[in-house]
Amino acid sequence: MMDVDDTAKTVTGHVKWFDPIKGFGFVVPESGGPDILLHANVLRSFGQSSVAEGSRIEQIVQTTPRGVQAVEVLSIDLPEDAGSTPSEFGSNAPDVSLLEVPLEPARVKWFDSVKGFGFVNVFGRSEDVFIHIEAVRRSGLADLQPGEAVAVKVVQGARGSMAAQVAAWDVALKAMS
Repeated sequence: MMDVDDTAKTVTGHVKWFDPIKGFGFVVPESGGPDILLHANVLRSFGQSSVAEGSRIEQIVQTTPRGVQAVEVLSIDLPEDAGSTPSEFGSNAPDVSLLEVPLEPARVKWFDSVKGFGFVNVFGRSEDVFIHIEAVRRSGLADLQPGEAVAVKVVQGARGSMAAQVAAWDVALKAMS
């Protein structure tokens, strides 16, 4: 957590947009008022490199000469439509209950949000696992970075192994404990 001054307060809002390439985005507070700057470093301290548009976020903010800024993320809830199953984002995806699929540790091999896909290396598996942008977005993330530690739920699609759900590694560890 960063040092915060006396003007710091907890605010809940929704992510307006976040661009991991630019390294920032904005949150619209539920209570009204000016948009809140969310810097990538603050998000990384929470254990994520990106956050999906529409996610509900609770954060500690403070007013600076440049406006209201987040100084710590307390929680992130996925957008309302984020609980989808893999079959909703591709006709080749199997129809399975993700509750039965375990999270597995992985590292992002590469991911291109413009192309809309990439691959992860799952610990203990020899093959690369395909990951589609829709699985990333429905998991509450906007992008993945090469080398990033994540946890994925892997299912078998028509063309091989694919990640149906992804979580930042730190967030997945908290959920598993």
